[in-house]
Amino acid sequence: MKKIIHITIYSSLAALLIQATGCKKDYTNPNAATSTQVLSSAKGLVGVVVGIQKTYTANVAYGMSDATGLVTNETFLLNPGNTSELQFSTGGTAVDGTNGLLGNVWTSASKVIYDANNVITAASQLSDKGYASGLIGYASILKALSIGCMAGYWEKVPDTIGINNATFSDRMTGYARAIAAIDKAITTINANAISNTFLTDLPAGVDIVNTLYALKARYQLFSNNYTGALAAANMVDLSKKSVFNFEAANPNPVFNAVTSTNNVYQPVDSTLGLPASVAPDLSDKRVPFYTTINATINPRFRLNGFWNSATTAIPLYYPGEISLIKAEAYARQSTPDLVNGIVELNKVVTKKPANDALGIGADLPPVAPVTAADLLLQIYRNRCIELYLSGMKLEDMRRFGRPTSERKRNLFPYPFRERDSNANTPADPVF
Repeated sequence: MKKIIHITIYSSLAALLIQATGCKKDYTNPNAATSTQVLSSAKGLVGVVVGIQKTYTANVAYGMSDATGLVTNETFLLNPGNTSELQFSTGGTAVDGTNGLLGNVWTSASKVIYDANNVITAASQLSDKGYASGLIGYASILKALSIGCMAGYWEKVPDTIGINNATFSDRMTGYARAIAAIDKAITTINANAISNTFLTDLPAGVDIVNTLYALKARYQLFSNNYTGALAAANMVDLSKKSVFNFEAANPNPVFNAVTSTNNVYQPVDSTLGLPASVAPDLSDKRVPFYTTINATINPRFRLNGFWNSATTAIPLYYPGEISLIKAEAYARQSTPDLVNGIVELNKVVTKKPANDALGIGADLPPVAPVTAADLLLQIYRNRCIELYLSGMKLEDMRRFGRPTSERKRNLFPYPFRERDSNANTPADPVF
């Protein structure tokens, strides 16, 4: 597709922006267009935002699948020669500031936030407000996802990206900033609808408005704002999907590095790494969606789902995730609403694959939890299965109070590359 091919062409434009790490650097190419020139045109800004997408998918999203999968036992390590993955697989103090994958996630998430801020600022100056709305909406999605990653992985997050010796705030402030960025984008789009011209220029796959509300619901839930999470979730059209598309020149990063090589990690087994009390039912159709069997060469269980080819798309959110957010919001009210909570839960439990925009469906009989605690346990169980290898399980394990014996870290140490250049870097968490 022409719009997908633009990813390869446009991604080089993103390199014109200043690298955002703990230490400010100048990467100016005297033979290339200046960042001012790129950021002053609508087409240049589209090129930058597509490049930001590539940075996010290839580094941040990939890193979250890798790190979260191993520390929460969704996957197991195949080759101990993969140093970063060996640290995650071992856990505890073995994960330290030398971890190259964590360092890359930190730097890449910071770069996405920095570049997205530049796009948002520049887009607000465009005369075509409908085109600007699209740019602001999509850049805000990538910004929010990257802030959400940092808030999910580290105890504190930087207050400002792209300056020396940035100060830090609690990670819950990070989620609040992600929500604020989303709200600004929604306000902008409500004032001036996204133009068809922008949608034509944007790579296919992303539903901007639905994704903004879905991410708002996600981060409100992570912030323990259940009223806000429910309100945002109710704005999402569950019949639609929103995905990052890939092509041969810009392949699915997990397939490219993991599935195709069979040299990094693979699923533990049909339990998806869950203990017996919450492991999937043997007839749960989500297990063969996310895993496949190799009957001749070990390991027996292999990745399937969103990582089974170079061109398989990866979702920005899941329709089932939205129903489970609603179920949890009802269950965690001061007076739990079990009736509505069970209704939303069973939308996921009984869903057939053909009725899901992404093809995910358990297709099981309905469940009938009796208490709020029972309902929350079933919600946790189904989040782990429905959202397998999405990078959200570590946050879920903390939120649902799962035993620390079920995971290998709570939060991650700060990369040495940040600590060495920023005197304000906080102390590492103990576990």
